[in-house]
Amino acid sequence: MNIGGREYQTKGHTYVMGILNVTPDSFSDGGKWNDRDRALRHAEEMLKEGADLIDIGGESTRPGYTPLSAEEEIARVAPVIEAVKSHFDVPVSLDTCKGEVAKAGIAAGADLINDIWGLRYDDKMAGVISESGLPCCLMHNRRNTDYVNFIEDVAADLSQSLQLAERAGISREKIIVDPGVGFAKSYEQNLEIIRCLESLHGLGCPILLGCSRKSVIGLTLDLPAGDRVEGTIVTTVMGVLKGCMFVRVHDIKENIRAIKMAEAILHGIRE
Repeated sequence: MNIGGREYQTKGHTYVMGILNVTPDSFSDGGKWNDRDRALRHAEEMLKEGADLIDIGGESTRPGYTPLSAEEEIARVAPVIEAVKSHFDVPVSLDTCKGEVAKAGIAAGADLINDIWGLRYDDKMAGVISESGLPCCLMHNRRNTDYVNFIEDVAADLSQSLQLAERAGISREKIIVDPGVGFAKSYEQNLEIIRCLESLHGLGCPILLGCSRKSVIGLTLDLPAGDRVEGTIVTTVMGVLKGCMFVRVHDIKENIRAIKMAEAILHGIRE
């Protein structure tokens, strides 16, 4: 898959998407990077540690978050996208569910749109992505937890997102799917979707796994967000074992080391 002029394998290797939150209220690092210069320094640090792609988000999605207007979200993310693209040779993903924000982010230089609502929040989003020709990541989310058969229902929901994409003219070859750990799922269901990731390969799209520092880790280990590195690493290794294309994480070098070790065991040392 081509993202920002760079070719990524969709099978056989797990890449690291580094998280750059330019928000004052993100659950794990709110307020740390919501300034252009600090954001740039953090992007540089993640790239030095080996991040393959930077994911920039301007709206917290923690439980109980306050939704932003599109204008405020654009004001947060567009300058940072421009700055990262002008300073570093790295593909940039924009984490947003609003078509207007996506359009502004694309104009600022975004290379991939990462939609936590899988095109279901804003009916303009699919058209914006299609018109841009960019790849996208469509995450599983829903407004209720009325599952009948949890794994099958998650796959069915994602299939509906893929149908929305298809109707808008977005090529299946440009779509990544995300099981949405932490979104509209109980603690037990979050564990189950990680355990059953391979079931989503039937959708015909590569998978992104985003578990970094999330509550499923905190609840399991009884640890605050800043102390969940080891738990995150375990989910990353599960991502490798289950054939994920990307893991979206805060702690770059630790997760890259885990991926390298897991892939060496699976495939042998690569020259």
